[in-house]
Parts: sequence; structure tokens; C-alpha cells
Amino acid sequence: EGLKDENGKSLKYDRIFYIGENEFYIPRDENGQYRQYETLGDSYDDTLKAMRGLIPTHVVFNGKVGALTGDNALKANVGETVLFVHSQANRDTRPHLIGGHGDYVWEMGKFHNPPAKDLETWFVRGGSAGAALYTFLQPGIYAYV
Repeated sequence: EGLKDENGKSLKYDRIFYIGENEFYIPRDENGQYRQYETLGDSYDDTLKAMRGLIPTHVVFNGKVGALTGDNALKANVGETVLFVHSQANRDTRPHLIGGHGDYVWEMGKFHNPPAKDLETWFVRGGSAGAALYTFLQPGIYAYV
């Protein structure tokens, strides 16, 4: 039946942007330099130790640094409505769109629940996904962070 606002009125969108946020735990040596290994299997014990510290060495969108910037930037036209779907594998996160906001937001990704409205920042719980709908009203660069 599609997306609905808090009154049951249909909401439409022109595009969907998926943002997968995840972290990496790369072992470092005693000088803080990243360790090199001949094979992935050789890194196993050191990687487990790094992960147990619960402090990631890298947090990225869509799997790598720069995945959503430069030539890879997500693009929309003025007047288009975009549904941002944001997943996070392990940790809580608070995405927001600098220059915009979430016109309608489903923080827990439950589309059958009424959306929150006009949120600058929304909360996505670790191991889950959330979504936000935004209509671009003017040209410019918007940063999704």
C-alpha cells in the first residue's frame, strides 16, 4: 500500500538512496601503524583483539572511504523527493542531512508505524535500519553525515 503519513495519506518518492554504515577494526602495531599480513587468516587473532576494544579504526558509508563523495556523490534534482534508507550493522548512529532534514522519518524502519516529522537528526539503533523522506527545495550541496 506504500508509505503513509500520520493521517494515512500516501507519500510518494522519486528515488531511494541506501546508506549502509559499518565499522572496521584494523589491528595496529605498538607504534600505532596498521599491521600488514600475508593472508586474511593471519590477521584473525589480532583482529579479534582490536574488535574486543569496541573502538573502530574506521567508520564508513557503503563499505569504503569516499563511497558517497566526489564522482560517487548521491544526486537529486530540485523538487525531487528522496527516501534515504540507512542501516547500521552494530552501533547506534544519528544520521542527518546538512542543508535539509527528514520531512518524514521512520527511525525504526517500521513503515506501518506513523512517521515522525521534520527531524534534523534521527536515531538508528545498531543492527537495524531507519528511513527518512526529504524533498529537495533548492539547489546546493547537502552533506549526509
